[in-house]
Amino acid sequence: MKYQALTSGFILAGFVLIASCDGPPSDQTLLNQLKEDVSYLAADDLGGRAIGTEGEQKAAEYLAKEFEKIGLEPKGTEGFFQPFTVSKPSNPHEEAVIGTDGAGVTGRNVVGYLDKKADKTIVIGAHFDHLGMGGQGSLHRGDSAIHNGADDNASGTAALLALAEILKYQDLKSNVLFIAFSGEENGLWGSNYFSKNPTIDLKTVNYMINMDMVGRLNEEKSLAIHGVGTSPSFPSIFDQVNTDSLKLVTSESGVGPSDHTSFYLQDLPVLHFFTGQHEDYHKPSDDSDRINYDGLVQVVRYISRVITQLDSEPKLAFTKTKDSSDSPRFTVSMGVVPDYMFDGKGMRVDGVSEGKPAQAAGLQKGDVVVQLGDSTVYDMMSYMRALSAFQKGDSTKVVLNRNGQSLETWVKF
Repeated sequence: MKYQALTSGFILAGFVLIASCDGPPSDQTLLNQLKEDVSYLAADDLGGRAIGTEGEQKAAEYLAKEFEKIGLEPKGTEGFFQPFTVSKPSNPHEEAVIGTDGAGVTGRNVVGYLDKKADKTIVIGAHFDHLGMGGQGSLHRGDSAIHNGADDNASGTAALLALAEILKYQDLKSNVLFIAFSGEENGLWGSNYFSKNPTIDLKTVNYMINMDMVGRLNEEKSLAIHGVGTSPSFPSIFDQVNTDSLKLVTSESGVGPSDHTSFYLQDLPVLHFFTGQHEDYHKPSDDSDRINYDGLVQVVRYISRVITQLDSEPKLAFTKTKDSSDSPRFTVSMGVVPDYMFDGKGMRVDGVSEGKPAQAAGLQKGDVVVQLGDSTVYDMMSYMRALSAFQKGDSTKVVLNRNGQSLETWVKF
C-alpha cells in the first residue's frame, strides 16, 4: 500500500493512525494508486524512460521500492533487478546480442515474487521502458521532444503493481512472478533475456499474462485479448468473468509485437491485454492526463478475475498457433495506424501519418478499407496479404467505407 504523510495532529499519546487499513484495495484505492504510478513513470523528469538512460534507472528503482512495499520477494539476479547488456552489431543484417557482459546498452528488468507455496507459477509482465526523446520508432514529426509513454506503457506497469496489491490477498493455488521489462521498444530485449535466463524454473510456469497499452479504454469498452489460442483452457473463461460488460475482441496468435512473444516461444500459454491504438501512440502527446483511469481500474479487475478463474484449472496445456511468422512479407506501407479493436469487415483506419501514401490518397481516420487492388479486405490479415502484392512505385485502387458511403481512391506507394 502507499503511505501518505501524517500530520502531527494524528499523533496522540504515542499512537499513530495508519493512513489506510490493511486489506484488499477498494476501487478508489486502486484508482489513486494507478494515477500516482502513471504520473510518476510518465513525468518529464524521467525523460521518456529509454533503455540505458537515467530515466529508465529511476523508473526501475521506483518499481523495486513499490514491489518491496507490497511485500514481494526479490527475484532478480541483483535483488529485484536483473541487468542485461545488449551489444549492437556493426553489421545491420546481424541480430543484436543480449547478455550480461560486453560493451553496449545496459537495461534492467525488475522482478518480484509472490510465494503462495504452490507447485506452479503465473508470470505477469509489462514493459516500463519507452522511446526517450523519440528517434527510431517515433511517429512524431517535428523537433525532438520527450515521449512520456503514459499509455505505452506506464499504464501496463501501473496495472502490474495494482495486480500485485490485489493478488497478495487472494488464496491462490499458484505463485505469481511479477516482471517489469526493459528494452521492449528496441525489440523485446528484456523479456527475451529473461525467457532465456529465467530466475525461476520455467517448467513450473503455468501461463504468462502481458499488459501493454491498457490505459485508453474507449466508450465501447473494447478490450483486446491476444493469445487465446495458446491453451484450450482459455476461450471458455473470458465471458464468464466479464461482469463489467466489456467488449472483448480476441485473437488466437501467441506472437505479436510485445513481451508475451518471448514466453510463447518457450512453449508457454500467453495472454496479451490491450485497449487499442490511438493518435498519441509513439508521440510526445501520450501523457498521463489522457489515461482513462476508471477504465484502467476495470481492466485490472477483469484481469484479476481471469486469474482467479484459471486458478481452479490444472496446469494448462500449451497449443501452438498460426503466428505472424507465417504472415505475408511486404515492402510498402500505406502510412496508416490500423484500429486493432475493430471487429467488423475490413481494416478501419485509426490514424493517418503525414507525408505518407494514405494521406496523399485522401484517407481519413475512421475510414474502413474493404478492397485494396483486386483483393477484398476482410480483416487485418487479408489487408496485409493484399499489401504484400505491391512494390514501391506501384499504384492501385482503394475502396473504402466512410460514414456509410462507399468511396474509391488511388494510392501510390
